[in-house]
Amino acid sequence: MSAPQLRSLRPVRPAVPEDETALGELDRATWSTLHAVQPRPQPPYGPFFDDRHPPGEFLVAEAVTGAGLVRAAGYLRLGRPTPLACNSHVRQIQGLAVADWARRHGVARALLRASYAEARRQGAGRLTLRVLGHNDAARALYASEGFAVEGVLPGEFLLGGRYVDDVLMGRSLTA
Repeated sequence: MSAPQLRSLRPVRPAVPEDETALGELDRATWSTLHAVQPRPQPPYGPFFDDRHPPGEFLVAEAVTGAGLVRAAGYLRLGRPTPLACNSHVRQIQGLAVADWARRHGVARALLRASYAEARRQGAGRLTLRVLGHNDAARALYASEGFAVEGVLPGEFLLGGRYVDDVLMGRSLTA
């Protein structure tokens, strides 16, 4: 079966419990050591949503395919970096995935921009993320969206036999 062609993007929306299967499949299909530090998921697969990862922390990008079907094209998880009151003004991007067939159509950028609005709605004034040092495409996207490198943990992860930096990035939501 060939991959669908993306005809148009729909507005980014909050996830709902019914997104569980589609987002779980998308998460597994996009797994790569380019961005994942956890081992490749293996069956039997656990739930995508759980107590630590509720639907309310996810934004979903949907696309209309060439066949006129609406499919999940990507997701972004927006969470709190800690449960501490002293940094309740910060939200953190804790996952972003885009289906292979939907790449280079603005899906990740749409998810990022929707996350700014959602983080502001939640009262945040700052947004952070962590990205692997060898993920040049993601780092360039984040930089183009106003994120700056705020720290680097050299050789933090051993992936595929190579030590990889953990790059900390952030941006203000008030400017």
